[in-house]
Amino acid sequence: MIVEKLHEAGVKSEHAYLAAFGSIGLSMISWVASNKQESMERADRWGIFVGEWAPTFFGLGLALAHYERVDLSFSSAHQHE
Repeated sequence: MIVEKLHEAGVKSEHAYLAAFGSIGLSMISWVASNKQESMERADRWGIFVGEWAPTFFGLGLALAHYERVDLSFSSAHQHE
């Protein structure tokens, strides 16, 4: 249901994959920035917090890719009828 709503809103699997890679970069940037201004423990927490987003976005990307394949095959099957 969530994946269907995201798909209907125009979110594609490529968007989720880009967000995942972006969160990896943001994780490294936040770790470096926090490490310069705060303690190592706090920097590690920020890096880990932002780094946890990547698997979520990759999972959404996979779910959207599966939905897109199913939706495409369903659409093409109805066109042939």
